[in-house]
Amino acid sequence: MKIAVVHGPNLNLLGQREPEVYGTVTLQEITRELDVLGRELGVELESFQSNHEGQLLDFLHQAGERVDGFLVNAGGLTHTSVVLRDALAGVGCPYVEVHLSNTTAREPFRHRSLLAPEAVGVVLGFGLRSYLLGLRGLVEELART
Repeated sequence: MKIAVVHGPNLNLLGQREPEVYGTVTLQEITRELDVLGRELGVELESFQSNHEGQLLDFLHQAGERVDGFLVNAGGLTHTSVVLRDALAGVGCPYVEVHLSNTTAREPFRHRSLLAPEAVGVVLGFGLRSYLLGLRGLVEELART
């Protein structure tokens, strides 16, 4: 089983960006923890981060041919990007949406996700554990299908 982990805009700044909201964990630490869990679960992971919507779309289109599913933290694009939602739906791979913070407890514009209605699940508010819980859920979902 192969899963692509997709990180959207500004997630490269984790660890320094608004630590009161996102904590002090870095993107590299998230990747390391996911790799450890992936090995434990017998899953191959491929990680990608971009601050550019078009690059995220290109990655999804290409990766959709070689992966079984996606673990996605689209950052702010979660609330604004119809094309990202369409790309995820279009490649036809199941995905889980994850967020470090509880977006429903934040500013009103963050309460709505354009990605969630098509996702097999959404995990938010648990910091780094959101990614780990999301990966476990996605692996279980993929194993059932």
